[in-house]
Amino acid sequence: MGLRKAVETVGMTRKTAGERHQDSAPATDSWPPEAGAVIDALIAVHHPARRRLYEILTVGGPANVGQLARQTGLAVGSVSHHLKRLHRAGFVTPAPELARDTRESVWRGVRRRFSWSADDFLPGSVARDVADVAERNNFEHHTRTTLSWMRDRSTYPEPWNELGLSADNLVRATPEQFAELQAELDRVLHAWDQRCRDDARSRPDVERMPVRTIVRAFPSDPGAA
Repeated sequence: MGLRKAVETVGMTRKTAGERHQDSAPATDSWPPEAGAVIDALIAVHHPARRRLYEILTVGGPANVGQLARQTGLAVGSVSHHLKRLHRAGFVTPAPELARDTRESVWRGVRRRFSWSADDFLPGSVARDVADVAERNNFEHHTRTTLSWMRDRSTYPEPWNELGLSADNLVRATPEQFAELQAELDRVLHAWDQRCRDDARSRPDVERMPVRTIVRAFPSDPGAA
């Protein structure tokens, strides 16, 4: 007669939506990043796919991985990987309170501002190489988004199809005057950004579209090609 073994089944508890992302949580909540954390931040956000995900979450609001995959055309697994990199650097955070069940991962963007320059790092160092690549990626992102607007603006509804501005100037200036220009532009853009956000909270039903501003100023020789 065969011996029947009694097997006790131990139930496995599924991790909550919030617990699943503890492995990619940032080491600190302090901002702006310092020292090596600056390089981690550059690697995280100045990547074409991660830049798109970050913008979608900060402008469009929280979204789950499936929604982000559909908006970007990326595979679900790829989206999850990029979100973890952004999470570790502090650019996104889980939003478990918005998840419909423990299997769903919902993320929200965290608006961050920090300044950096490739010249902050020693020439020939790994950090300098990372900063140089990030600077090029940032410029290419600006170029792609500008070309996309030029291509698609005729499809926008009125009055958005007629909105857009461009300005350029070339003048001799001192380093001190350049710094003044930088500070003045930063104040103008920050104040305008804040007014837009305040108005969106007070008048949530008014039609709006994301508006991108790109400012670039640099020393340049007349007739440079």
